[in-house]
Amino acid sequence: MLATTERVEILDTAEQIAAMIIHSIEAERYRQCLYKLKTNKETQKKINEFVKIKEQYEEVQRFGKYHPDYKTVMTAIRELKREMDMDVHVAEFRKAENDLQAILDEVSMIIGRSVSDHIKVPTGNPFFDSSSSCGGGCGSGGSCGCS
Repeated sequence: MLATTERVEILDTAEQIAAMIIHSIEAERYRQCLYKLKTNKETQKKINEFVKIKEQYEEVQRFGKYHPDYKTVMTAIRELKREMDMDVHVAEFRKAENDLQAILDEVSMIIGRSVSDHIKVPTGNPFFDSSSSCGGGCGSGGSCGCS
């Protein structure tokens, strides 16, 4: 593959876009929230408790409501999930994560649309996926009917 001026310009522009995203307010906020999430002992305790019960939940799911601990585990996982979700550090991290993901989705859509209006960019965001015929990211290779 030969390096043409056009390819070099595309790579330079891509690096500039990446640098802008990395140095954005949203990315910095994401890193700060991730640090707080990882370093707060109470938050980590909640996450670890949830991970432990999640393993039990997966075991219970194999047998469904016929498992002897079904109700106990289902109640416990809901309570621990609610506790974890209500933690201020988890909530802030999720908000920062969604804000950063929105930027990445928007950049992906702009790049995809600059190539062709028919390129499907799987964003996982219904706002961006509304322009495609299948809701985006079906991964079925077109067998869902999208083209």
